Amino acid sequence: MSHPIEVEGLVRRFGDIVAVAGVDLVVKQGEIFGFLGPNGAGKTTVVRMLTTLLRPSAGVARVAGHDVVSAAGAVRRSIGVALQDAAIDPLMTGRELVRLQAVLHGISRTEADRRGDVLLERVGLSLASQRRVGTYSGGMRRRLDLALALVHEPSVLFLDEPTTGLDPTSRRALWDEVRRLNHEGTTVFLTTQYLEEADVLAGRIAIIDDGRIVREGDPKVLKEAVGDYRLQVTVAPHQLPVARQALAAFGEPRPSHETAVAIGLRAGPATVSAALRALEDAGVPVEQVELDAPSLDDVFAEATGRRLEGASIPDEGGPE
Repeated sequence: MSHPIEVEGLVRRFGDIVAVAGVDLVVKQGEIFGFLGPNGAGKTTVVRMLTTLLRPSAGVARVAGHDVVSAAGAVRRSIGVALQDAAIDPLMTGRELVRLQAVLHGISRTEADRRGDVLLERVGLSLASQRRVGTYSGGMRRRLDLALALVHEPSVLFLDEPTTGLDPTSRRALWDEVRRLNHEGTTVFLTTQYLEEADVLAGRIAIIDDGRIVREGDPKVLKEAVGDYRLQVTVAPHQLPVARQALAAFGEPRPSHETAVAIGLRAGPATVSAALRALEDAGVPVEQVELDAPSLDDVFAEATGRRLEGASIPDEGGPE
């Protein structure tokens, strides 16, 4: 096996709909690979094919050295999977579910108990291990999902939007655990619509849109390629055309919300004052000013012409 995940020309059709349109990917040993895209872009469909839950319509995918179609059983034995919509029996306790997962993987009772103790401790659920899962919060369920995915010590771990809906404390705790697993040698394939999450965790990313990879590489390099700082000014709707004209001399247009004008500042932050003076001279009152360093959202916008809905991680999540 040269790489834990190798994908060539992967396609998935649902009738006349092409959900994934020829994806090529390589995930290297021991890295956290971020797979980004808006809802409906095809990222979850790719994950389901890589984890043998969906059969590709065309193309080849190898995971842990095994073909996902002809050697699906070997793939399943080699990977851990924590899907966003995973079903967990609410009447079982956390410890019972860990033990059941171990049995399904052919692990002895003694070893299952040992691994269960270690994993439940690692994800902070030792004290809740005898409680029924139906009493767990959203964050606790996500952490239990992670423990279940690790019972058989997989070499490749798939995490599908693992922090959606979590509060900031639970999110950071899960990030720390993902980093720790990666430092121990686990290759992690992380799907998310939160660009900050990918920026924090991933050494390389790929952005998928409309079933195709539109950008791939080191997040830092991708952001540097976008280049300019982004200046966005919010003005009255009837002033938008004048504002665009006044700012045109300072940089190229960037996508923005409907009551704002955004540009990539060609000469950097030093020209913010001059740009605002140009608006003042044009008789355009400015309601709000935002200046942002290049981000992965800028990378997405540069590749697709629009912002990634849900790209920012919300300040609040569900109760913990």
